[in-house]
Amino acid sequence: MENLMNLKIGYAVCGSFCTFRKAIEAMKQLAQSGADLYPIMSQNAYSLDTRFGMAADFVEEIESVCGKSVIHTIPQAEPIGPQKLLDVLVISPCTGNTLAKLAAGVTDTSVTLAAKAHLRNARPLVIGVSTNDALAASAKNIGSLMNNKNIFFIPMSQDDTQKKPNSVVANFDQTSAAIRSALRHTQLQPVYC
Repeated sequence: MENLMNLKIGYAVCGSFCTFRKAIEAMKQLAQSGADLYPIMSQNAYSLDTRFGMAADFVEEIESVCGKSVIHTIPQAEPIGPQKLLDVLVISPCTGNTLAKLAAGVTDTSVTLAAKAHLRNARPLVIGVSTNDALAASAKNIGSLMNNKNIFFIPMSQDDTQKKPNSVVANFDQTSAAIRSALRHTQLQPVYC
């Protein structure tokens, strides 16, 4: 893995709870490559216990991997822009709800405000889609975001073509490659694999 030593990476997690393990594994790989990670979680991701695990356990593990407290409120996320805190921001998993908010310019969560604050500095935002309606209602939002400057995507694929034909999940193992491409202002290809 390419050295990402001292690169300041915000890693935001939204409420696609079934992919949290993959997201944490991606964080570990980034940390091992020398990145300085700033964890961010939506309020739901930070606080909801689900059949996939207890919120407090995920928060504790993410903080352990990143070596920092999780940013999980709007006031905590606001300084990201003015302080030019990050070189790149990753939102992965990014839910259909967050995709819609980003496409519409809605900034009512810690994650969406982090994105807005970060993008004002013309720095790359990397999105890892994880939603059951990516090829349905969320498709227009993905398309809209793909057309925006400084927004890039982790390559993605359908996760269950038979039972969930509209569902798409980012290929989390390509997170670091997507970051490196985004820092060069290019989209890692192919986007859909």
